[in-house]
Amino acid sequence: MAGLDAFGTQLQRGDGGTPTESFTAIANATNITPPALERETLDVTSHGSPDQWREYIGGLKDGGEVSIDINYDPRLHDVLVADFDDPNPRNYKVVWPGTLGSWSFAAILKGFEPEAPHDDKLAASLTFQVSGKPTLTPGS
Repeated sequence: MAGLDAFGTQLQRGDGGTPTESFTAIANATNITPPALERETLDVTSHGSPDQWREYIGGLKDGGEVSIDINYDPRLHDVLVADFDDPNPRNYKVVWPGTLGSWSFAAILKGFEPEAPHDDKLAASLTFQVSGKPTLTPGS
C-alpha cells in the first residue's frame, strides 16, 4: 500500500472534566498538522573523540507545535478564545481516521489568526504549543 487517506482526521478538544474527560472535534477543520516532535542534541566531542568525528547524545525533547486551519464560524470557534486566555495547558487529541489510533497531548493555544478576505470564505489558523510528552496510541 502506497499511503493512507487523511480524510476524517480530527483535532479534538478536552472539556477538562473529571474523573472522565470528554473530547469534541474542533469543527470545520481543513488542515491539521500534528505535534512536530523534536529533540536537542548535545555535542560531547572531546580531544579524544575517535578519528576527529563529532559525537552527540540526546538532550531535551520537545512536543513542538500543532496547527489547524478551519473554515471559521465565530458561533462555533470563539469558545477557543477562552483557551487563548487560559495560561494553563488543556488536553487535546489528534484522532486519525478509522482505527489508525490517536496522539494525545496537553497544549496552550498560542495563536488564533482569523481572516475575512473580500473574495473568499472566513477562515482561521490556530497554533498550539505542546506541553510535556504526547501519548501515542497505536491503532489496530
